[in-house]
Amino acid sequence: MKYLFIILVFILSNASMAQLTSPIQYPQTAKIEQKDNYHGTVVSDPYRWLEEDTAKAVSEWVDQQNAVTDRYISQIPFINKIKARLEKLYTHSRYSAPNRVGEYYFFRKNDGLQNQSVIYRQKGIDGKPEVFIDPNTLSKDGTITADLSGASMDKKYIGVSMSKSGSDWQELAVYEVATGKKLADKIEWVKFSGSAWGKGGFYYSAYDKPTEGKAFSNKNEFHKIYFHKLGTAQAADKLIFVDKKHPLRYFGSFVSRDGKYLFISGSEGTSGNELMVKDLTVPNSDFKTICKGFKFNYDAVEITGSKVFILTDENAPNYKLVSLDLKTIGKGKFETIIPERSDLLQAVRSCGGKLFAQYLANVSTQMEQYSSTGKLERKIELPGIGTAGGFDGEPEDKISFYTYTSFNYPSTIFKFDLATGKSEVYRKPEIEFEPNNFEVKQEFVPSKDGTKVPVFIVNKKGLTMDGKNPALLYGYGGFNISLTPAFNPNNLPFLENGGVYVLANLRGGGEFGEAWHKAGMLEKKQNVFDDFIAAAEFLISKGYTSKEKLAIEGGSNGGLLVGACLTQRPDLFKVAFPAVGVLDMLRFHKFTIGWGWVVEYGSSDTASHFPFLIKYSPLHNTKKGTNYPATLVTTADHDDRVVPAHSFKFIAALQEANSGQNPTLIRIGRKAGHGAGKPISKVLEEVAIKWGFMLYNMDLSYQ
Repeated sequence: MKYLFIILVFILSNASMAQLTSPIQYPQTAKIEQKDNYHGTVVSDPYRWLEEDTAKAVSEWVDQQNAVTDRYISQIPFINKIKARLEKLYTHSRYSAPNRVGEYYFFRKNDGLQNQSVIYRQKGIDGKPEVFIDPNTLSKDGTITADLSGASMDKKYIGVSMSKSGSDWQELAVYEVATGKKLADKIEWVKFSGSAWGKGGFYYSAYDKPTEGKAFSNKNEFHKIYFHKLGTAQAADKLIFVDKKHPLRYFGSFVSRDGKYLFISGSEGTSGNELMVKDLTVPNSDFKTICKGFKFNYDAVEITGSKVFILTDENAPNYKLVSLDLKTIGKGKFETIIPERSDLLQAVRSCGGKLFAQYLANVSTQMEQYSSTGKLERKIELPGIGTAGGFDGEPEDKISFYTYTSFNYPSTIFKFDLATGKSEVYRKPEIEFEPNNFEVKQEFVPSKDGTKVPVFIVNKKGLTMDGKNPALLYGYGGFNISLTPAFNPNNLPFLENGGVYVLANLRGGGEFGEAWHKAGMLEKKQNVFDDFIAAAEFLISKGYTSKEKLAIEGGSNGGLLVGACLTQRPDLFKVAFPAVGVLDMLRFHKFTIGWGWVVEYGSSDTASHFPFLIKYSPLHNTKKGTNYPATLVTTADHDDRVVPAHSFKFIAALQEANSGQNPTLIRIGRKAGHGAGKPISKVLEEVAIKWGFMLYNMDLSYQ
């Protein structure tokens, strides 16, 4: 069998261009007799066996599918040319904004094509940068990531979280700030956690060690908070908090700067949380509930003395900032510091005793500086319509840093003087790109129910809108996440080649506050798909592109978006890219942390939810005899957030149902996860394949 596979690979790698036009021979995917009764409705699940990711049969199926996909891709003539252009675009230094820890500043830098950015440290703002941690030395293929996860109260130590192959599982380590020496402390099986430092150690969130061989698929239950005393083994860590009555809740912790208060934020999913606090100065004190869950969102952004500042959407869908004296819990009232207004208050950060409010107005960032009592001190001028973030720091800081980016403005770091309000460029990338060659428009497209949906359209200046341009429509539409203008070098080869890139701000996202989010969740999820379809029809009606030249793309929840739209309107798109998508809406909650999405999607276990889930679930809405768009599904073997079984089962169903000549393929990455921390080499390869697959299936080429 192995010998036959080697011969097959050799033949495919040397196939002629003529073979590309021959019918694709997909692997035969076995079907089993599996039926489930959902509240009186029987649903077949013939590809259930593909959920066993560690089974030999599944591994062989993956190899067969990848072989077919590799054969197809290897014969597209201009992929290497696209990759060469991408490599040239990436060949420049890229930085993150500096973060001060005591007398040192930390930042990330990538020289260009390094698989992972390197963490640097320098003494003072003008000090000489030195390598602190180089993740590229931790693995030969660049699949181990490293991130700073929190500094000790005395600034002598800093936590570092590491992850392998894109998994959500983390390992925590500790380094000396001044020397860069790694200590012996090692914490395993951590998920969704930083290092919240208290006296003599730090708090962190973890799960029990998973069953052998099931680390990337088994349901995660009982998220616990521990305290690790520096210099001791993990086995000696003290259990601080566990909710034995509710196994399917997340818990995160953080400590006030003075070490007096330990906060815990608990949530039942991705929307709504509960906020509790423990007075660490009082021995054996209990946790007290500050904000009861789980109807609203509460984010503690700063603690000054006994006063906590909380960003919340409670009775304020566009969010407001309130404060509470922790000594009056249960008695005192919240004081409004920054009231709700028509624009979304997206975030509030503190630095130098000031509060920095980040608003989103028509999907563009606006920054304002306030006093600690809520007095507006200044509006901060930004370069234009785009996205800004930063303004973090310590109470004694005199300067802060922020980044700004837009579709035709590479991410640039600015230094901000708190006293004068003046900004100056601190670091700007030197990239081979002329922003004046491109134009950006924002249109408001009426959806099926008349709701105006914002879309950003990017293309070369002077491009004729005659319906012949290739266009890529990208969307997400979920989990209160906002898609805002940002520079992406991955899009440049496409734009330079006469393409039109479109970003749609769909309901379900957070662009216009919690009301916008709720209009695209649970039984209203169809609104998200209607918005995306309306954006596609708008592009065609206005001559930006045509059905024969339109592609759609989305990842994770966006992969669900693409899967739903290509099954609902297969006639509307030529190419589809569902990446790491949630595609089986009846069983998503049964794997890893999928249960956390029930607040967003609903659950097939609930009788009232099943009807709307089955109606749009991509896996369950493929129809035999349908001519589907050219589809390239992507997933990865270490994706323990949206397990690859979603993509496996969907592509099996799509291949069986497709009656047309368009390819329906899947590409399963090795030693990769949901997307975070992916090596640059893999990113550039995947992007080049995407553009190549898209252009080839539109009968276009890359010049």
